[in-house]
Amino acid sequence: MPNSNAKLHRGGQEAGRRDLVSRSLQSAHHCLEEQDFGTAYAHYLLVLNLAPELKTSVKETFQFTLFKWAEELDSLARIQDLFNCYEQALELYPNDEVICNSMGEHLFRMGFRDEAAGYFHKAVKLNPDFADAKENFYRVANWLVERWHFIMLNDAKRNLTYLRAIESAVHSGCKSVLDIGTGTGILSMFAKKAGASCVYGCELSKTMYELARDVVAANNMERDIKLLHLKSLDIEIPKHIPERVSLVVTETVDAGLFGEGIVESLIHAWEHLLLPPK
Repeated sequence: MPNSNAKLHRGGQEAGRRDLVSRSLQSAHHCLEEQDFGTAYAHYLLVLNLAPELKTSVKETFQFTLFKWAEELDSLARIQDLFNCYEQALELYPNDEVICNSMGEHLFRMGFRDEAAGYFHKAVKLNPDFADAKENFYRVANWLVERWHFIMLNDAKRNLTYLRAIESAVHSGCKSVLDIGTGTGILSMFAKKAGASCVYGCELSKTMYELARDVVAANNMERDIKLLHLKSLDIEIPKHIPERVSLVVTETVDAGLFGEGIVESLIHAWEHLLLPPK
């Protein structure tokens, strides 16, 4: 008898769930007809949390509702509510390139370009054929990657000089290398090709960090070079790297180098992370 009661109770709960989901879907559709996107969005959240098996069937309508509600929130300057909605949506659809791209577009318009690039990059990773996301990523990259960086990468003479200097240092016994401000990872790859056993690259910009990961992976060095998304002064031993390195390489020579405290900070970073001279 107790088992029968338990089955009846579970059956009643399931029937109640199905009824609530059905009524919420009807309410969501009605709200969409009335262009009450905020209430429709709330109903869809309830439906998807109660019935995750419906994620595929309501996905496109949910996206439409999210985007319309986000437009209203944006126009009302309810920025935190807008971001909360996208976070909720990405919890339900963590690998949805369309939602990632839309989130990036809002961030970009609000001036959060580095964060926007991260969402655009994720969208392209999820769907390499997603034209809108690729265009958005390249657009934001043009904002974030200074022109001198492209010039630097195409400066064969400069690159050869760095390569020879790194090779000389590694062949002289510097087997662990830290690349500060790794950018695309070119100096880290020079160090690995020269024979360094341990190579670390740190990069503060999220966009450049993601680009470095792609470049390093494209050169089949993702297992040989550890990339860190943080400032060099925030690197802790052994939390981020197991021990002090024997060589620091960097290409941070732009106008920012002459800012107050920059030189002193770099020197401090080297002293903290370098092995003492023999």
